[in-house]
Amino acid sequence: MNAVYFEAPAPGGSRSPKPDEPRYRPSPEPIVNAPWPVVTLTVSIVVLYMLQRAFPFATDVLAFSPARLLEGHYVGLLSSQFLHGSWSHALMNAAFVLAFGAPVGRYLGQRASGVASFFLFYLTCGVLACLGFAAFHWGQDAAMVGASGAASGLMGAAARLIGGQGRPGRMLSQAVTGMGGAWILINVIMAFTGGALIPGAGDAGVAWEAHLAGFLAGVLLIGPFGWLSGQREM
Repeated sequence: MNAVYFEAPAPGGSRSPKPDEPRYRPSPEPIVNAPWPVVTLTVSIVVLYMLQRAFPFATDVLAFSPARLLEGHYVGLLSSQFLHGSWSHALMNAAFVLAFGAPVGRYLGQRASGVASFFLFYLTCGVLACLGFAAFHWGQDAAMVGASGAASGLMGAAARLIGGQGRPGRMLSQAVTGMGGAWILINVIMAFTGGALIPGAGDAGVAWEAHLAGFLAGVLLIGPFGWLSGQREM
């Protein structure tokens, strides 16, 4: 029988090269550097739009409408956030959620209270965005779908976190006024051009009112929701 020999490990086990040594290689960064609640929310936008395409009647039933709100149909305030008008609409909002949700998710944390606060913050911004849209279209039978208002809330919150270097900074910090001013300008343009500049929008209008209401909600509410998640500094 042939004997098989294994080289004994060096004393103390194997050691990774240090940064100043020739064989040092930095650890690869993850492809998606975002907390799992943000990734889950991003993927859910895409998956739910796939289901929506399979059951198109859901759009008429679950869209938000100011007229139906006055009739007591409140479910649209939440359900409309998970519906979209096209693939480009869904993918654009998914990208927004992933980009601006990452700093918000990291700030609120991944404990149970932080995860719950993140989803509640997102939905609250979406609801207030719908109400902002309704304020400009009071009683009209206009249907609105999309996560843009809630995603705008994440943008507003991210702006305050950037201004505060990871914690809620001043509401009128340079980051907030800069991002807010750019967002207002973009939405003013969309208010006049409608969906002409958005791929796949067709003749559909753009709910710019919801975008701006969502952004304002995010700026105002990230502090209280940070406290709710256990972050005591507001």
